[in-house]
Amino acid sequence: MTRHIASILAITAAAFAGNALADDITVDTTPFAASKSRVEVQADFAQYKRAGVNPWSTQYNPLKQFKSATTREQVVAEYVASRNEVAALNAEDSGSAYLAQGQGRTIDASTTLAQAK
Repeated sequence: MTRHIASILAITAAAFAGNALADDITVDTTPFAASKSRVEVQADFAQYKRAGVNPWSTQYNPLKQFKSATTREQVVAEYVASRNEVAALNAEDSGSAYLAQGQGRTIDASTTLAQAK
């Protein structure tokens, strides 16, 4: 029994015998190149203060002053009119059958959807 306990202690001591060494702090030596001068940043900050809008604020709410141009009834009517199309486009085939029948929205071939720079 004593040999058994001694062997368990020896195995445990060997398992935890590794060295733990702390390393130095890492100092980032990459030089910082500002894209704006201090005066430009202060001018932007003053403009935000005058306007009462700061997009970096935790209370920033761009929709605070939003007023819709359409009524709730118009939105509901558009939804009801397009729900069959939405259901078809969200179907198992992602709307392939619906679009193959030519029932989907059409886009003029001359329309540019994206352009590479």
